[in-house]
Amino acid sequence: DSLYLALEAFVAIIPFYKPTLRRKDMDAVLQTMVDERIGPGERKNLFLKEFCDRIGFAHGVALRTVIDAMICGLKILNLPEGSRIGTGVLAPSYYEDVVRSLGYELLLGDIDKEHGCLSQAEADRLVQEGCKALLLHEPVCQIPFGVDYKELGVPVMEDISQSIGSSFEERNAGSWGDLVVCSFEEDGVVSCGGGAALVFNEKEHKTAATELLSNTGSHVELPDMNAALGLIQLAALDEHLHRRRELYSLYTKSLMKTHHRLFGIGHIDFEPNGYGFCTTLDSKAEDVIAFAKKYEVSAKRTFADSLASHHQEAFETYPVALPAFHRSISLPIYPFLSQSDLQVILKVIAHLP
Repeated sequence: DSLYLALEAFVAIIPFYKPTLRRKDMDAVLQTMVDERIGPGERKNLFLKEFCDRIGFAHGVALRTVIDAMICGLKILNLPEGSRIGTGVLAPSYYEDVVRSLGYELLLGDIDKEHGCLSQAEADRLVQEGCKALLLHEPVCQIPFGVDYKELGVPVMEDISQSIGSSFEERNAGSWGDLVVCSFEEDGVVSCGGGAALVFNEKEHKTAATELLSNTGSHVELPDMNAALGLIQLAALDEHLHRRRELYSLYTKSLMKTHHRLFGIGHIDFEPNGYGFCTTLDSKAEDVIAFAKKYEVSAKRTFADSLASHHQEAFETYPVALPAFHRSISLPIYPFLSQSDLQVILKVIAHLP
């Protein structure tokens, strides 16, 4: 088999992700250290302003973790004690920790087969069942085109950690929420090596956030050292998105040679951010992961750490999400992928069993 011959001499495993940082980018961090201002300060403020401008919001806060950001977002909504909060079942499992930490109850809904986000019908059901807010998770590049959650009359906090930069017919990630949260962890499209932002337009949200942070201050705000990395990332974001989209397109073409299908939006007008490449298999995920590993390509189950892990047999309740949970895998995709590694991954994709 030509695949076996081509990969026979390949020995170094291709990592699942690699931070989009060049050695020269570290100058920004070194300068921050030289200035002896590594805690929250001017660079944090500048990074937050540039991030807000990038996604079209007026105000925000930059915090140390996405959990800090989500908790802050829910607190400034000032929901009644014991409120129900709705989200999609493929959202990260820490969503439940966030909601429970505030004494709220999390209700789950199924996803839309077209875009992998919470479906309109399920969002409506969750609100009918008493949810006072929705947490919108947008998995592996996807955005919920054709959906209007805001018409349901409850606030929406949109998580664009995996979708920032994705667009469909000129509507961008970040345009479905009243508040938007974005993580800047090591594997993010924008990485500060950690941290997150919570952004919004309403002045009352700004007032509430300012008051909330006045009691916690620098203990939860993003340090300047991380913000310095973030500024470099935002400056290079368009370049990185272009490369990620190129890779996503190549992967998609290779996948078309198999009987497996692309997870989420397949429409020609969809511009993914290339955060991840996910395929929903016709075979067992474990077998395909082992196949990829045989040729030194990292692969993993896409939704293994999602809320669905606690509802693995509830197929009647989540008929769309659970097949994706059990049979979706992701493969390495990032701007600094070498040409030789790219060719290996494309060949593996085209031969997925």
